Amino acid sequence: MRIMGLDYGERRIGVAVSDAFGWTAQGIEVIDRKFVSDELARVAELVEQYEVESLVVGLPKNMNGSIGPSGEICMAFAERLRQKLSMPVQLWDERLTTVAAERTLLEADVSRKKRKQVVDKMAAAILLQNYLDSRAK
Repeated sequence: MRIMGLDYGERRIGVAVSDAFGWTAQGIEVIDRKFVSDELARVAELVEQYEVESLVVGLPKNMNGSIGPSGEICMAFAERLRQKLSMPVQLWDERLTTVAAERTLLEADVSRKKRKQVVDKMAAAILLQNYLDSRAK
């Protein structure tokens, strides 16, 4: 059962998918909303291509656990996905996933230009891996 993780941002959406067993997450794409007119249609294409059965959308919470404006936007995106794709969509706390992705890329000495291209995809993979790990317990 493949699961897709989405790190929804203002400009870009990081996309990751699990392996067929739901054990590991791999980043697959960054959807640049500046160049893609219908991000829901692109997600639907990826769902079909990777035979995904459920989605996990990152929910950016404030450090105190409350949900701010960004979180509400992600909740609305998750609801639009549910309606368009008619499949389970979970919201998952994504606090600090982008920070963790940035730190990992910095430690790997990845150039600023390359980091910008992959950080969202890597954040989606971290978010999805956290979700997969929580299910295994």
